[in-house]
Amino acid sequence: MSTPARPEADLFIIGGGINGCGIARDAVGRGLSVTLAEMGDLAQATSSASTKLFHGGLRYLEFFEFRLVREALEERETLLTAMPHISWPMRFVLPYSPQMRFESDTPTSRLLSVTMPWLRGRRPAWLIRLGLFLYDNMGGRQILPGTKRLDLSRDAVGQPLRPGFSLGWEYSDCWVQDARLVVLNARDAAARGATIMTRTRVTHAERAEGLWRITTEGPEGTRIHHARALVNAGGPWVEDVIRNVAHIPSTEGVRLVRGSHIVVPRLYDHDRCYFFQGTDGRIIFSIPFEEDFTLIGTTDMDHRGAPGEARCSDEERDYLCAFASQYFARPVTADQVVWTYSGVRPLYNDGAKSATAATRDYVLSLHDEDAPLLNVFGGKITTYRRLAESAMAKLVPFFPQAGGDWTARVALPGGDFPVDGVSDLIAQLQASHPFLSGRLARRLVRTYGTEAFLLLNGADSMAALGRDFGAGLTEAEVMWLIRHEFAQTAEDILWRRTKLGLHMNEAQRHELEAFVEQYRIA
Repeated sequence: MSTPARPEADLFIIGGGINGCGIARDAVGRGLSVTLAEMGDLAQATSSASTKLFHGGLRYLEFFEFRLVREALEERETLLTAMPHISWPMRFVLPYSPQMRFESDTPTSRLLSVTMPWLRGRRPAWLIRLGLFLYDNMGGRQILPGTKRLDLSRDAVGQPLRPGFSLGWEYSDCWVQDARLVVLNARDAAARGATIMTRTRVTHAERAEGLWRITTEGPEGTRIHHARALVNAGGPWVEDVIRNVAHIPSTEGVRLVRGSHIVVPRLYDHDRCYFFQGTDGRIIFSIPFEEDFTLIGTTDMDHRGAPGEARCSDEERDYLCAFASQYFARPVTADQVVWTYSGVRPLYNDGAKSATAATRDYVLSLHDEDAPLLNVFGGKITTYRRLAESAMAKLVPFFPQAGGDWTARVALPGGDFPVDGVSDLIAQLQASHPFLSGRLARRLVRTYGTEAFLLLNGADSMAALGRDFGAGLTEAEVMWLIRHEFAQTAEDILWRRTKLGLHMNEAQRHELEAFVEQYRIA
C-alpha cells in the first residue's frame, strides 16, 4: 500500500553504516534537511565487523599510503576527544623476529629487493623502527604516548610469548566500539533534525524534474521520497545501488574483501595488545576484549558471495589460530573459539593483485548531471568523519545555504566529559548509585558515558531497573536501547549496541528475544 510522498529533502542517503550516518550527521549540522534509509539495522554489516580500532594503519606505510595514514593518525585524537566513553587509548606490542618478511607485492618490498637484495624479503629491525618513527610523528600526536623499545625477556608482556622473542616495541593506537559509533552518529543526526529509517530498503531511484524520486519499502509500506541530491553509502552494496537501484551506467566498482575474526577466552592478564607479523608478510592483532576474552584478527580474502553472507570459514579460523600460535607459548586452538565474526570491506577496485594490496583509501565519485549523485567507495572507520567532510565538500556547491565544517571534537551523545575523565565518571556513577557493581558501572560508562545517569533515571536499587536478563542487562537498559537507539531485536541489543551476547547463555538470550518480540507486538 502506497503512502503520500514525503516532503522534499536536501539529501537522501542510502546506507546506515558509519559512512552514511557520518555524512547524515555532518549534513544536518550544516542546516540541510536529511533522510537516511538503511535496509537492516544500523551498522548491521561492515561497520560492526571491524577490528574495532581507531588507527593510522601501520602496515599501510609499506604500500606508501602516506596521505591515508597521516589523515588517520590526525583523526585518532580528534575522535578520542569527541567520544571518550566508546574510544580509548591502547598500547600495542610489536615483537620482532629476524624471520619476519614483507609481502612480495608491496612497494617497499619491491624497492628493497632492488636496493638491498641481500635482505631477501626480510623486514630488518631498523626499517620497523623507522616506520614507527613516522607513525609517531606524521599525525601531530599530543595525547597518545610515543613508541618505546621493549626487552621482552624482562617485560611482563613477553611472558605469554614463546621463547626467543627478546626485542620488541610498544606504540599507541585506539580502541573504538564500532557499532556504537554508528548508532551515536545516527542519534546525533536525528537529534539535529535528520529522519533515520531502519529496516527500510530503497528499491528504486530515478531523476525526475531536477530531483531524485526514491522508492522505499519498510515498516510503513511503500513510500515515495524526493531529494535534491542522493548519496549512495551502501558499503558492500554500493555497486548494486548504482546498477540496480539508480540504473546509472558506470565503470566503477568495488573489490569485496572479507575480514574475519575469532574470539577466545582471555589469553593473558595485562591490558596491552599485540601486533603480530607472519612469515607470509601479513599481520594480525591480539586484543583484550570485553574483559573476559581475547580478539584475534583479521584475515584479508577476496569475497565472492553476497555481502550479507560473509562468515568466518574453518580455513580462516584455523589460519588465525596457527598465526597466533607462532607467537604465544600456549597454542591457540579451534576448540577455544567462542565466537567468530566476519565483515566485507567494499574497497575501491584499483586493480591490485591481492586483497591485502588493494587500497584502503576512500573514493568519492560525483555524478552531477541534473540532481547530483555521490557514490562512496571504501573508507576506514578511523577516517569516517574526514570522509563525511570530503563528501560535503563535493555537495556543498549545490547547497549555497549550507554551513561549514563543524564536527571536529564535537561530542557525540554521552561523550561530553574530558578524555581522561572515565575513572572519575565511573566513581560519580557509583557514588550516586551505590548498588552498582564496579564491573556494571564500568560497562555503563564505557557504553553510554554521561547518559548512563539518564538510563538509570534515579533508580535506587537493581530491582528498580526491572527485569534482569543476565550479564548485567536490565529491562531499563533494554528499553533505553529500543526507545533511543533504534534497536528492534535481541540481536541488535546483544551483538551491536552491546556485546553482551558473549556473556549470556542460550536460555538468557531466548528470554530477551521473547521480551523484545512481545514489546514489538504490543
